[in-house]
Amino acid sequence: MASLGIEAEQEPLLEDGTAGSREWDITETEEHYKSRWISIRILYLTMFLSSVGFSIVIMSIWPYLQKIDQTADASFLGWVIASFSLGQMVASPIFGLWSNYRPRKEPLIVSIFISVAANCLYAYVHVPASHNKYYMLVARGLVGFGAGNVAVIRSYIAGATSLQERTSSMANTSACQALGFILGPVFQTCFALIGEKGVTWDTIKLQINMYTAPVLLGAFLGVLNIILILILLREHRVDDSGRQCKNVNFEEASTDEVQVPQGNIDQVAVVATNILFFVVLFIFALFETIVTPLTMDMYAWTREQAVLYDGIILAALGVEAVIIFMGIKLLSKKIGERAILLGGFIVVWVGFFILLPWGNQFPKIQWEDLHNNSIPNTTFGEIIITLWKSPREDHSEGPTGCPIEQAWCFHTPVICLAQFLTSAVLIGIGYPSCNVMSYTLYSKIIGPKPQGVYMGWLTASGSAARILGPVFISQLYTSLGPRWAFSLVCGIVVLTILLLVVVYKRLIAFSVRHGRIQE
Repeated sequence: MASLGIEAEQEPLLEDGTAGSREWDITETEEHYKSRWISIRILYLTMFLSSVGFSIVIMSIWPYLQKIDQTADASFLGWVIASFSLGQMVASPIFGLWSNYRPRKEPLIVSIFISVAANCLYAYVHVPASHNKYYMLVARGLVGFGAGNVAVIRSYIAGATSLQERTSSMANTSACQALGFILGPVFQTCFALIGEKGVTWDTIKLQINMYTAPVLLGAFLGVLNIILILILLREHRVDDSGRQCKNVNFEEASTDEVQVPQGNIDQVAVVATNILFFVVLFIFALFETIVTPLTMDMYAWTREQAVLYDGIILAALGVEAVIIFMGIKLLSKKIGERAILLGGFIVVWVGFFILLPWGNQFPKIQWEDLHNNSIPNTTFGEIIITLWKSPREDHSEGPTGCPIEQAWCFHTPVICLAQFLTSAVLIGIGYPSCNVMSYTLYSKIIGPKPQGVYMGWLTASGSAARILGPVFISQLYTSLGPRWAFSLVCGIVVLTILLLVVVYKRLIAFSVRHGRIQE
């Protein structure tokens, strides 16, 4: 027999011990233990590949869109970018409901197959004689639809881990997701060496270039992922104490299995946690969006400098997030998940408060009415368009500084670089802390009940936040400037902290609430 607390790799939150050293003294067979953690690790990989699927082409979408369809404008670019989150928002509850009643292999394999097919479609969007931009829109939407399997992944991991294992497993899941977002653009940069022309396989009309090679790699990795799931993934479900539960997802029954405990889920806590998770994703999405135009307006950076420096900053925040995810495993054991969530929101508030403009020094004004390097008033697509513009497109970088079209440039003090970097570091600490604690607590609130639909709604709320965040910040920043924009963000965070304080005592595990386990 193997104790659930033996291996620190699987349960880094637990002290080293032997069988019987755990609070509930629950043991399981060595075979079941290994199979359970192999399955969880396969889903870590699936989460990583899902994140790579989003980020591996994000820097090349705009130039590729311009190349295949001259009628595409910045407005349509916004729809292409948003289609991923829209697809994921629609698919998450569907796949979650599916996973509640059928083996989790089914929605996982189908969702990954959709992503593979969508990546192949993306590689062929240049072939049709017209309407190429709509094929790209469909391709990115389907990739997002396939990424709806995040709900299945989280529900599986939540159901296959005990309370003591849960925080560590969720932190590992978030770390894999963050790592995917970091490495995706790195892969894209490597493929840039192939160039725009690349090579063409005339027989099947396949062009392999800097735009299509990343998605073809994604399709290949997706096929490998499907094979690994078919061979290695097994259905496992345990209760909050770590005992194997009987469930429709199980392929075979065992005499050691226990029935899922009865009791009502605290729906107030469920709704509150969805709101908290929405705010977490909302504030980070708007921060990601505003980084480039803010630095170009405040520090008179050129497009080339902004893409380089902001890329370094965001990559550093990604590395910081992975470190925070790992540190949370130990910290949560000492002070608990709720305290970390509250502390994370406070740190985020401090980060945005520091970002408020102070002093009497004003940004350089962009007097020339040539190129607006900031966010225009028109469309969501133009918010991020500067990220794709290359100096090769316009050998003259044009004027730099805060454009005169934004009236606030004349009376809003500049945000010092040290001020901005300090804020970025604090947000980089608070965001991953709130992120992983939100759905760790969420999974514990739901308890041993089937979590597919619940995780589907949580993922959908996060997708909605990633759509609305950039739109919110673009309108406020352009019209009113950073002082009003970041003040309102601070206000939103304060209201969220108040909500958390109100429901703080309700954010407890299902088994604790029903008196089966002491907190």
